[in-house]
Amino acid sequence: MAFDSKNKSREEKEFEERVIHIGRVSKTVKGGKNMRFAALVVIGDKKGRVGKGIGKSTEVPDAIRKGIEEAKKNIVTVSTVNGTIPHETIGEFAAAKIVMKPAASGTGVIAGGPVRTVCELAGITDIRTKSIGSNNPNNMVNATIEGLKGLKSIEEVARLRGKSINEIK
Repeated sequence: MAFDSKNKSREEKEFEERVIHIGRVSKTVKGGKNMRFAALVVIGDKKGRVGKGIGKSTEVPDAIRKGIEEAKKNIVTVSTVNGTIPHETIGEFAAAKIVMKPAASGTGVIAGGPVRTVCELAGITDIRTKSIGSNNPNNMVNATIEGLKGLKSIEEVARLRGKSINEIK
């Protein structure tokens, strides 16, 4: 057991967790209403890795713990250049659309709510975003992660095209 607790503390230092939304869900059954909680959690190491998970349970702490476990299974790597994104992108998921644009150093994270959290945990320090459509936290997080997954660094583009970096610049 002692080894397990050491391993757990190392994992907590590896990723920072933030709870985006806690929803109270009720189901009407024969005996009355059955209350449960759904927690939307985003984790990231601020070095380009970010993940999202949803945990559901009868207690809030259990829901958050389950959300963190699921988020660790859904980690994506984000391409960044000097604290911003390499190019403009649009992330779409369901009715949510997030427009993300690179920003000059010192601009900061110009984003609202769930998008800000995802960008900060991914290690992005300068970005401009605009949310269009759905403001459902789950859809906004999914759209942001989809947009960030589609980013390609100049090295990746050069390798895909079979050219050198200088030819692309």
